[in-house]
Amino acid sequence: MLIRPQSTNFAKIRVIGIGGGGSNAIGSMISHGGIQSVDFVAINTDAQALLLSKADTKIQIGENFTKGLGSGGDPEVGRQAAEESTEKIKHMLEGSDMVFLTAGMGGGTGTGATPIIAQISKEIGALTVAVVTKPFIFEGTRRMVAAEDGIENLKDKVDTLIIIPNQRILDVVDRKLSLLDAFKVADSVLLQGVQGISEIITMPGLVNVDFADVRTIMSNAGSALMGIGTGNGENRAQVAAHAAISSPLLEITMEGARGVLFNIVGGPDLTMNEVDEAAKIISSAADPDANIIFGATISEAMHDQIRITVVATGFDQTKQRLQQFVISQPSQKQADPITSAGTPPQPQKPQNVQQVNVFEEKKPKEVKPEDNWDIPA
Repeated sequence: MLIRPQSTNFAKIRVIGIGGGGSNAIGSMISHGGIQSVDFVAINTDAQALLLSKADTKIQIGENFTKGLGSGGDPEVGRQAAEESTEKIKHMLEGSDMVFLTAGMGGGTGTGATPIIAQISKEIGALTVAVVTKPFIFEGTRRMVAAEDGIENLKDKVDTLIIIPNQRILDVVDRKLSLLDAFKVADSVLLQGVQGISEIITMPGLVNVDFADVRTIMSNAGSALMGIGTGNGENRAQVAAHAAISSPLLEITMEGARGVLFNIVGGPDLTMNEVDEAAKIISSAADPDANIIFGATISEAMHDQIRITVVATGFDQTKQRLQQFVISQPSQKQADPITSAGTPPQPQKPQNVQQVNVFEEKKPKEVKPEDNWDIPA
């Protein structure tokens, strides 16, 4: 078996939280720990909020335009603030090989500044991935429209875009889970993506996957799915594979993916049959003609456990547009809810579904266009 020579020059990864929601997301990641070789950056128009950030680097944008007082929920203010601070942002991004941007869409700084920062990141040659959230329905039409406009402005400025509708948090968490822990569940999507990719790049493998492979799958790829699954005991490979490709928080599924990268980490007892089982599950969910790159790593720390990281891109855009407007209504038997923050949803067996229109079924009648919920950007 050919083993690629290893290099100590790992890719430079930066994770940038933009606005209030983005800064909170990277704060959750920093508190979680366990992510190596990644620089965290907080960018905001609000000087006071930046003081509370746990990020390694903090950048205030639009000092002259906003006077450090925030964007007031106006995306145009966020955009102009980022444009004012273009040189500062570019200087911070220099040397980056891969940049993750995270923000809450619908507010001011995150919605307005993220497309500007993404464009700068692409211009310097960094592989640019955005992980953004859409508002809850109860936050009102105005905020949702702002979020959709922000996503539309962003999608052509990044290599890969991952969208998390906050409304879906309500579908996967225990009703008694605290508000703070519920948002940490959404943050876990970003955590899994960054942790998985940094692990792929920095851990030498028996069958090695490197940054060039990551770029092949994610460059100019559009919508993406990223996930991590773990399994132990009997059927651990199958459990891990199903968990890695299943994320009820995302707007897309594995169906139709034309680019798939997956990495398996196991102990010395990892078998070829387990690798084959996992590969069959992952490849069967993708397009039959998908470009599939896989890696395998042996780690002494993995006692009777397997961890699988999956990155899937290259989706059929027609299918994905249909998926965004059609949801599956489960049968009466519901999936077990998440009961603690950061615990990934367990894979569920396929159920008979009934297709319904999101906008007819989900939009509450009491929300009016003039409603404006004042939630930090």
